[in-house]
Amino acid sequence: MPLNQYLKNVLPLIIVAIPSLVLDIITKRMVQMYIPKGNGISIIDGFFNLRHDRNTGAAFGILSDQRTLLVLITIAALIFILVYSFRFSHSRWMQISLGFLLGGAVGNFIDRIYLGEVVDFLQFGIASKNLYWPTFNIADISVCIGAGMLIVYLFRIQKNAN
Repeated sequence: MPLNQYLKNVLPLIIVAIPSLVLDIITKRMVQMYIPKGNGISIIDGFFNLRHDRNTGAAFGILSDQRTLLVLITIAALIFILVYSFRFSHSRWMQISLGFLLGGAVGNFIDRIYLGEVVDFLQFGIASKNLYWPTFNIADISVCIGAGMLIVYLFRIQKNAN
């Protein structure tokens, strides 16, 4: 496939990844500037807070304090995204999915490299004022959207194969 055709095909990936990454970076920096670490601002009492937390692990704090391993996993994920962007360059759905994955992976990767931990700030309450879902960020949302789209794509492929 000629380079210009490939670039045209991966344009959806770029259009999704860049705004996702930029929004993640801007929101994390705003939280760092305006909310002291460990503190929060109640937006909807008992349901939604902006809270400046740090996570040295992955989702839900798994692999805490395993920075090198998480950096290596992220590099492997970035290679996966690159390879699959070539393999599925014909699929707009996959390019958008990979764009969300790329934006989110790079957003948290930047934090791990420069801060040694990831800045999280979105906190939702579950049923009471004292029970909260673990804080997360825009990069985490992007990764979840991308992974969800990837799963849907794989189920559609499997369904069509049968």
